[in-house]
Amino acid sequence: MIQHHTPERDASDERDASELHVPVLLERCLELLAPALDKPGAVAVDATLGMGGHTEAMLEAHPGLTVIGLDRDTEALGLAGRRLERFGDRIVRVHAVYDEIGQAVRDAGYDRIDGVLFDLGVSSLQLDEADRGFAYAQDAPLDMRMDQSRGETAAEVIATAPEGRLRAIFERYGEEPLAARYARAIIAARAEAPIERSGQLVDVLQQATPAAVRDQRHPAKRVFQALRIEVNGELAVLERAIPAALDLIALGGRAVVMSYQSLEDRLVKRELTKRSKSTAPPGLPVELPEHRPEFRLLTRGAELADDAERARNPRAIPVRLRAAERTREVR
Repeated sequence: MIQHHTPERDASDERDASELHVPVLLERCLELLAPALDKPGAVAVDATLGMGGHTEAMLEAHPGLTVIGLDRDTEALGLAGRRLERFGDRIVRVHAVYDEIGQAVRDAGYDRIDGVLFDLGVSSLQLDEADRGFAYAQDAPLDMRMDQSRGETAAEVIATAPEGRLRAIFERYGEEPLAARYARAIIAARAEAPIERSGQLVDVLQQATPAAVRDQRHPAKRVFQALRIEVNGELAVLERAIPAALDLIALGGRAVVMSYQSLEDRLVKRELTKRSKSTAPPGLPVELPEHRPEFRLLTRGAELADDAERARNPRAIPVRLRAAERTREVR
């Protein structure tokens, strides 16, 4: 069970979070959230605080705003604390996974929120630090845990999972067409020696990949994504988190969600679409108030980063942004 607390920053970590991370679609997120946050006493949740870039901009833009920032990565929480300390008690940092949003909001003394932001996927901090094991381009211990204080590492999954489970992980979370081939190769390789580093796993995958496929894409990309999602339970957490977050939003409040791969975006789209449709039975002559949609969509489909942002910030290239506003209170 994740403990909810506000960690103190590590005084020995003097890195500047603003130099480590460029927030994706920052101006668009601010624009979408502004109508809900621009009032005294407004409360927002940054469900993926990371290094605090989006939260810093929200707090600067809205002097009456309090932000509850959640992250499972204690290192990120420490860096964000340094970046945001000038805002005092307007920022509440919580060590939690984002499906615990309801408890985090209640612990902070609120029962409703005016806005919520999700910036999903792996953070810049995790990708850029080689020893975290997220990046297949850098040799490091196969960890991949966003919260390094608990849970099974990617190396432990590789070492213990049966062939069928490995294949299922690669197929479901990586949409990898060579999942069966890669699972067999890993089983054979681990019988010879433990696979404990990202470089070892990349070598196994390279050797198991037909030359024609190697010329088209890096063999490790989808497998590493799949292992990261499995280790962190990302899709299961997201499936709980989006409905929980929407339930907390007050009338006129807004949700903004940025996804970076199709599996995440599919879950987000499904929930937002469901909440933005009438529940009136077919053929009813007049729509009763209780059947009106809870939310209205603020984006037409999923918005993408423009060419300028993609050039400035390559991590924005895969982003898909969706947003919605609560139009009917449900109690």
